[in-house]
Amino acid sequence: MTRLAESSVRHWDFPRGIAGTSVLVRFGTDHGVARHDLLVGSGLTEDLLADPSLEVEARQELRVVRNLAAALPDAGVAAGREYHATTFGILGFAFLSSPTMRDAIGVALRYYDLSFAFSIPDVTVGDGQVRLALDDRLLPADVARFLVERDLAAILTVIDELVPGGVPLTGLEFRFPEPTAGDRFEAAFGLRPRFGCPANVATFDAAYLDEPLPLANAHTVAMCEAQCRELVARRRARTGTAHDVRDLLTRLGGLGSPMAAVAGELNLSTRTLRRRLDEEGTSFRALLDEVRETLAEELLTKGAVPVEDVAVRLGYAEASSFIHAFKRWKGVTPIAFVRQRTGTG
Repeated sequence: MTRLAESSVRHWDFPRGIAGTSVLVRFGTDHGVARHDLLVGSGLTEDLLADPSLEVEARQELRVVRNLAAALPDAGVAAGREYHATTFGILGFAFLSSPTMRDAIGVALRYYDLSFAFSIPDVTVGDGQVRLALDDRLLPADVARFLVERDLAAILTVIDELVPGGVPLTGLEFRFPEPTAGDRFEAAFGLRPRFGCPANVATFDAAYLDEPLPLANAHTVAMCEAQCRELVARRRARTGTAHDVRDLLTRLGGLGSPMAAVAGELNLSTRTLRRRLDEEGTSFRALLDEVRETLAEELLTKGAVPVEDVAVRLGYAEASSFIHAFKRWKGVTPIAFVRQRTGTG
């Protein structure tokens, strides 16, 4: 199995736009649940829902999810079908304008914290199949099934909007036992799932990965990705231990510093630093990758720095290690990336 790209997050506790919560509230009210009952305990009001620029904490949206699931426990799939590419704002337009589905999946995973999902994805390819797994092990048990259903239905809805005629699934498995309203899965996904499996997994033919998408536009996707990067940078530049680690890593020579050295600068033990970062939904490796990716892009596109020099500045012992990491981040080599940005070659 080959992993397409790494998800930018390892935990569901990241800020998100209000649009995802608005979809849940609208769905609930359309199905007879009072708006007050959906918002109770979330700290959100009707006026706040009307502000498209508002960001909410994951726990606020989770409160709305919990209220909705309590009223409509078998509505996860139907709720997920209400999420369209345009629901995701600039991220959705990046999906739509990507050259292929492979590229769109890469965009989704790089900027996953611009989504409204709670399940953590892992996308691999092998034996002619794409395997989309949704990890629910960190989700609260009382809403895990609802969230997996919603997240998977939302993902597949967007994929169907990218590819004319849709993408038929070849397999579907869930970790949870078969619910009483099991027939709804076949109606929504085109096949009957297996339940009580080791993981939540949907599979489809890998041939769809590299088919050109009808709305592909190189200029538009570049513009959308730039806006996604800016938005993600603002969200991730939060206070706390992660912010302090990023600050230390961006200093001259910081990218070559081991975790123990950074922990010492913060007057923490390595174990305490690891625990605090885990509580914030990240890791030292993820932050190092994040800072390296940002600086690599800046050096390559703005400074016209040779690849070998970029590798040294980012703390890599060999240029080959940097090139391998860059392909994991962007899906292309540094040279190909520069050519795409400058329109040369």
